[in-house]
Amino acid sequence: MRTVILYIASSLDGYIAKPNDDLSFLSLVQKEGEDYGYHDFVNTVDVVILGRKTYDWVMKQVPEFPHADKESYIITRTARPSIGNTHFYTGDLAALINELKTKEGKNIFIDGGAEVVNALMKSHLVDEYIISVIPVMLGEGVRLFNEGRPEERLQLISSKAFNTGLVQLHYKRK
Repeated sequence: MRTVILYIASSLDGYIAKPNDDLSFLSLVQKEGEDYGYHDFVNTVDVVILGRKTYDWVMKQVPEFPHADKESYIITRTARPSIGNTHFYTGDLAALINELKTKEGKNIFIDGGAEVVNALMKSHLVDEYIISVIPVMLGEGVRLFNEGRPEERLQLISSKAFNTGLVQLHYKRK
C-alpha cells in the first residue's frame, strides 16, 4: 500500500503562509545548491495532492506546473478541465486518497495547503510528516494545524539541522 506523506515548510510558530497566502518567508532559507532533500523526496512520489490556493500561488511563480510530470490532483470547489496529468478534483478527498492508496505506485505527496492537510488528518490519512521549520516567528497567517483534529501519536524517523537555521523533522504515524 502506498504511503501518504505531507512534505511542507512552516514557521517556528506553525504558519505555512503569512496573511494573503504570502509565502515569501520561505526565501529566508534559500541557499545556492541546497534543496533540503526535496529532489530526492520528489523522486519517491508519483502522485501530488494540493489545494487550489497553493496551486494558484505556485502558478504565479512559474510558467509551468512543477509536478506536470506526475499525476496531480488540485483540490477545488470549482470544476475545471484537466491539463495533462493535472486534474481539478471536486469530489470527496478521503475517497480519492483511499482509492489512490490501493493502486500500485510510488508514494503520495501532500503539498498543502492547510485545508487539505487538516481534512486528511481528520480522516487519519497522513502516514508521514516531513516538516521543514523555518527560523522565523510570523505571528499570524495560515496555520498548518487547525483545532478540531484528532490526537495522533507519532514516531520520530529523523531530524536534521541545516546551517541556514532550517530544521527538518520526519515523523511517522504510530
